[in-house]
Amino acid sequence: MTQVFFYHGASDRIAAACALLGGAYAKGKAMLVYAPEKEVASSVDRMLWTHPALSFVPHCSADSPLAAETPILITDTLESVAQDERLMNLSREIPPGFSRFQNLIEVVGQEEADRNAARERVKFYKDRGYEVRYFDLSDR
Repeated sequence: MTQVFFYHGASDRIAAACALLGGAYAKGKAMLVYAPEKEVASSVDRMLWTHPALSFVPHCSADSPLAAETPILITDTLESVAQDERLMNLSREIPPGFSRFQNLIEVVGQEEADRNAARERVKFYKDRGYEVRYFDLSDR
């Protein structure tokens, strides 16, 4: 069964997501980033190119010719991507087909709309028997 992790209270949701992606990369873990909103996907892409200043997190679009050899993939659709180990959801919706992934990572900011959407997703997961683990990012 998919393990669900909620990282909540981030003052900057995109920066928090990128920090988590950097940590996954440092540990040799591949990650698929579901970002159906173009502005969110672009922000993640841009931030992974520039932060942290002295390192680089290899990433590309899931439809890039380099996707097979790149650990962090950003996509707006989950239908044709073969990776099924770790999914980071940067949408306010339930990712389609999330249950095929071993781990689902949700990153939630402090905005009320973001928090309300996250509460609905938590309820959805719990109602279906998924254990949800929480990590508070508000002190960072």
